[in-house]
Amino acid sequence: MFTLTGKEKEKDKRSFFERLTGTINLEEEDEHDASDMPPISASRPGGFASTQPAVATKIAPVTAPLDPEEGELAVDVYQTDREIIVQAMVAGVSPDTLSVTATRETITIKGRRDAPITIADHDYFYRELYWGAFSRTLSLPQEVETDTVEASQKHGLLTIKLSKLDKTKMQNVRVKQG
Repeated sequence: MFTLTGKEKEKDKRSFFERLTGTINLEEEDEHDASDMPPISASRPGGFASTQPAVATKIAPVTAPLDPEEGELAVDVYQTDREIIVQAMVAGVSPDTLSVTATRETITIKGRRDAPITIADHDYFYRELYWGAFSRTLSLPQEVETDTVEASQKHGLLTIKLSKLDKTKMQNVRVKQG
């Protein structure tokens, strides 16, 4: 049987619930020094951890923009039963200036958003919009058919539909004489 000595009892005045859950009584908080606290997470600027719960997701690896001067396009990638869908906001970009290339394993989106007018830096109060070339290359979560890729743009939303490669599909081949 495990019992605490007098010195250990003095050191651990927490209630059974506090010891079980690891909580600290707020009235006795000043008795605890910083060495008792867990280290601050450095996962976000300022050392604060994210408040959103961690979710296990399958995310395809992503490569950096093709040119360091290019911006990186934000995307959503999801699937249906038969397709992988890639969506990106490309407001202000003409469909004629967009380039979409696909292989069985990757897709690359390139384009350029030009500022409609030139404004001196000192005249800006806020400057958050991105102007210039952008690109994004994504590794797809599974192979796709490259000859059936469809891309459309509506109200600034680029939607690319890629048919999943059906590896179970069989085709009868007729044998010729000769």
